[in-house]
Amino acid sequence: MEISTQNLDWLLSTDPALRWQVQRDLVGADEEIWAQTRASVALEGFGAKLLSLQDEDGQWAGGAYFPSRQDPRVAGRRDDEEGQPYTATTWVLNTLREWSLDAARLSGTAEKLSANSTWEYDGSAYWGGEVDCCINAYTLANGVWLDADVKALEGWFLEHQLEDGGWNCDWVEGSTRSSFHSTLNSLRGILWYERATGGNAELKAARHRAQEYLLKRQLLYTASTGEHVGPWVSDLAYPFRWRYTALRALDYFREASLFDGVAPDPRMTEAVTRLKLARDDEGRWVQSQRYPGETWFDVDVPAGEPSPWLTFYATRVLKWWNESLPNTH
Repeated sequence: MEISTQNLDWLLSTDPALRWQVQRDLVGADEEIWAQTRASVALEGFGAKLLSLQDEDGQWAGGAYFPSRQDPRVAGRRDDEEGQPYTATTWVLNTLREWSLDAARLSGTAEKLSANSTWEYDGSAYWGGEVDCCINAYTLANGVWLDADVKALEGWFLEHQLEDGGWNCDWVEGSTRSSFHSTLNSLRGILWYERATGGNAELKAARHRAQEYLLKRQLLYTASTGEHVGPWVSDLAYPFRWRYTALRALDYFREASLFDGVAPDPRMTEAVTRLKLARDDEGRWVQSQRYPGETWFDVDVPAGEPSPWLTFYATRVLKWWNESLPNTH
């Protein structure tokens, strides 16, 4: 997909956490250039700010998944909005990992979390995970990134995959039907783990089964009624957090397809078409909302404004799709 010089310049004027990805994936810059920008994520802008907020015990906001206190340094939406807070350890690690911060900048964090952090649900050890699929997926990915021992979670996902191919965080309440949200979060964690370790045949097969769960539904529809799975599937909001959206699913399938060395699955065509139609007249994608919940600070624009992050992700997905399936323009 072609991107205008104006929009490319706009994306290149952003924080290093986004700019290095634009340089690599949209500009096609030499590795020396984008690697230098990626290294600066730890030194300036959003990444450096999040690093500066880490507690001495290795945590953020004193908690694993939820903050244990309201920190006076929190600047983002401290009102009574509905929604969980996003200032605790797991959410910050997710963000820094997804921005590809050099794990060496968090040297010693894995050991500190082993010693000091436990899950709010049942008090279990941080790197052992708990009962929630999404939390365990984050822990699997963050653990392998920080060189913590999370191998037990590899087996956990194999044991808790449901009959229809996906996962559901409500399995502990007796649910036997997979969730779009839980399945995508699990897939993303597993793929990160596979890329870091090579995985194994059993884990790869489980991932492919879960991918099929979403592909059968064209990333958009329920299997039982064929109806649109929910209004949230078309949301355009960054940060993505835990929610399923078609854009976030397409971004996952781009990464999985490149990792597996396969072409995009044509069953994603309608989701891709909808993404194209969401582009505004200037070739940008607009932030439809910001998910409620306390944040350390905002990293993207308010609702109603063109979002550099969403424009990058959407443009990258369409570039991959068009280059892999050139007759689908």
